[in-house]
Amino acid sequence: MQARPRIAIAGFQHETNCFGTTKAGLAEFEMADSWPAMLHGAEVIAGTRGMNLPIAGFAKAAAEAGMALVPVLWCAAEPSAHVTDDAFETICAKILDGVQAAGPLDGIYLDLHGAMVTETCADGEGEVLRRLRALVGPDLPIVVSLDLHANISAASVDLADYIGIFRTYPHLDMAETGARCVPVLQRLLDGEVLHKAFRQMGCLIPLHAQYTGATPGEELYAALPPLEEAGVLADIALGFTAADFPDTRPSCVAYGATAEAAHQAADQIAALFAALEADSAHPMLTLQEAAAIACQPRAGKPVVLADVQDNPGAGGTSDTTGLLAALADAGARGVLMGLFHDPETAAMAHALGRGEVFRAALGGGSGVAGDAPFEAEFQVVALSDGTCRYTGEMYGGGVATLGLTAALRLSGTEADITLVVTSIRNQCLDLAHFTHIGLTPQDFKTICVKSTAHFRADFGPVASAIYPVAAPGVFPCDLGRLPYKNLHPDVRTTPGKG
Repeated sequence: MQARPRIAIAGFQHETNCFGTTKAGLAEFEMADSWPAMLHGAEVIAGTRGMNLPIAGFAKAAAEAGMALVPVLWCAAEPSAHVTDDAFETICAKILDGVQAAGPLDGIYLDLHGAMVTETCADGEGEVLRRLRALVGPDLPIVVSLDLHANISAASVDLADYIGIFRTYPHLDMAETGARCVPVLQRLLDGEVLHKAFRQMGCLIPLHAQYTGATPGEELYAALPPLEEAGVLADIALGFTAADFPDTRPSCVAYGATAEAAHQAADQIAALFAALEADSAHPMLTLQEAAAIACQPRAGKPVVLADVQDNPGAGGTSDTTGLLAALADAGARGVLMGLFHDPETAAMAHALGRGEVFRAALGGGSGVAGDAPFEAEFQVVALSDGTCRYTGEMYGGGVATLGLTAALRLSGTEADITLVVTSIRNQCLDLAHFTHIGLTPQDFKTICVKSTAHFRADFGPVASAIYPVAAPGVFPCDLGRLPYKNLHPDVRTTPGKG
């Protein structure tokens, strides 16, 4: 009887906003937030089972394929500024020690992000792969899954035998992407050689324009299935624009039975990128325009205003108040907003109790020009311990850890605005962020979310319209205004302009 191939699996996830304000230390990787706390050994499989995570999809598919899994470690931290060197070195050492202790292996799977920048290393994933390859040698197959927003380096492509990438934004296919790595790994185990091709594109795409339900993402990803039918495995990364290093840009990878087939596919994708470049410019509403929409009479489904530049899922502080202030000044009514990260205000609400009114200076700690605390009276509407089970498609099966959470309503003003304040940063991408505390989003005229596109999966079906809004935040979507220092000189931040 043939022995089952032994495959080590591990995950190390971080999306780094080089313009952010707080770094990711070891504690941030150890704690639970929108994803589970750090998992070790068998916990890696048990603690992610059934979730829409790449490692969960890989583990399930690999077990069904008869592979014997050796789980090492999995961890993730909320997007932020740089990963500290201490955290990076500690986690890398745990992964390498676990692989070394695993005994004879036939292959390795890594669940990485693709946009990790540390205090001293611009290409975090490339460094993880370099160290791992130095440990196991050049011949052991290593397959990797990456986020759609990955900034991929040539080093990563060289060091990994295969890279699979999410194809949807919102990321509904995370588990599916992990599972897609299994048959490729099996082909490598069977001795098949996959020839690689890699291309990097010349223009950045703002994150809010990377939504795959519209141009240009819709057309780009529609090009992949025909290539697979022709025998080439190809994937596209749209890049994470808040990372500032030479590989910050969209890219594609292709794997074929011949080098010629792989390079032809990569050239085809690169040509399509060039043809669609002008379509990557997506406008945002000004605060005045957003307030005017919120004040319009409305029946039926609510409008969703996305505070795209304060997305904690992209390293935002999730506490900027520009949109809140604009709606309050305009006297907007029937507004629901979230999630505001302000542990002190949440704690005050819990100390006072439901129904009480208190004065607070909410948020405004980003340090971004134009942002300031919002001083007002608030009434405590509802309280929660912050344990929130996701109900939407993207994170369904998982649990968000929000910390002490409060639903507050502006008091003593003509505006009728209810907002949810948390003690741990979480991107507002699931209706459960509101319903778990007793609020019904569909009962409001306007819903404001601190998210860039992930919210579309759950909020889209209940919305009459969706508008991105340009409010102050540490995740700018107007890329021409970002103070990049380390971009490759050939990369454009604005379509068609140097």
